[in-house]
Amino acid sequence: MFADAFRGKTIWLSGDTGFKGSWLAYWLILLGARVRGFALAAPESPALFRQLGLAEKIAHETGDIRDRDAVRESLTRARPDFVFHLAAQPLVRLSYAQPVDTYATNVMGTAHVLEALRGLTHPCAAVVVTTDKCYENREWVHGYREEDPLGGHDPYSSSKAAAEIVTNAYRRSFFGGHPVTLATARAGNVIGGGDWAADRIVPDCVRALQAGRPIPVRNKTATRPWQHVLEPLSGYLWLAAVLANPALSAHDLRRFTPAFNFGPGHESNRTVLELVNEVLQHWPGEWVDQSDPRAVHEAGLLQLSTDKAHSLLRWAPVWTFPEAIAQTTRWYRECRETESAAALTSNQIAAYSERARQLGIAWAVA
Repeated sequence: MFADAFRGKTIWLSGDTGFKGSWLAYWLILLGARVRGFALAAPESPALFRQLGLAEKIAHETGDIRDRDAVRESLTRARPDFVFHLAAQPLVRLSYAQPVDTYATNVMGTAHVLEALRGLTHPCAAVVVTTDKCYENREWVHGYREEDPLGGHDPYSSSKAAAEIVTNAYRRSFFGGHPVTLATARAGNVIGGGDWAADRIVPDCVRALQAGRPIPVRNKTATRPWQHVLEPLSGYLWLAAVLANPALSAHDLRRFTPAFNFGPGHESNRTVLELVNEVLQHWPGEWVDQSDPRAVHEAGLLQLSTDKAHSLLRWAPVWTFPEAIAQTTRWYRECRETESAAALTSNQIAAYSERARQLGIAWAVA
């Protein structure tokens, strides 16, 4: 998998205690990598980082991405072959309550990572992860392309757009001819087992169903590009593996160092209510409309174009919308019943990888 690019290599991963970061750390372990994590401490319970026992499997360092010196010291000491920057304040609604902290984490935190990368003197491939919400959302019916204008109505979205701008400025100003290769990655709305965050629809579903309550649905008509967490992670890993390829010419490298979208197929652009109803196919229950006309603004329609990833990386999504919901719901239900989060996660990574191999997707057959 991934041309065996990560076996025996050192990875510096910010945000390893988060939902996506924990899945990525676990997959990297399965790929034979040495993972050094840097993030705030994981919540006591529940937290996927703890469910997977990652504290015993990787070299984790508790730190704040807003601390420039701590970031520099950690990354420099690691001497990484690969860097994945995922640490962020990831919630739209929380960004309205904590805008300054959101900008400090998502913008200046990214600048701290880039400044630390600037000081490296050995080859390293780095992927800075942002979001599909970094685009200036005009509620278009077609997907946003990587060249479309950046923006953001809320503090979270605009902070991620700013992180993209900062990364691009660093790339053009400091990384030409530098041993570090650098790209950004923008994913759709990610779902999967082990997400316990507040104000996200799948964790809201799980908490309600576990308690025998109706699922509270805040914005039933909002349309999002839903995708299983393994979809963008496969894109991040493959992009990093390509960036690290010493056979790439300078011309080819320039094609792979700006931004990439990693989103689902068009059929996975569904409303929140469609997602809830699909969950209820696997875990019977009810939902209740809790829409509030006075609520803070959230985008109503958002889609991504992944033509660039298809063309240059030969990347494509693996699981359909129903498959992503089925795998996600199965993780929560079986984990609750057997408390075997690590085995469930390993099995889903194996099943996803095998399906990608059957489909002939580049990273799985490289």
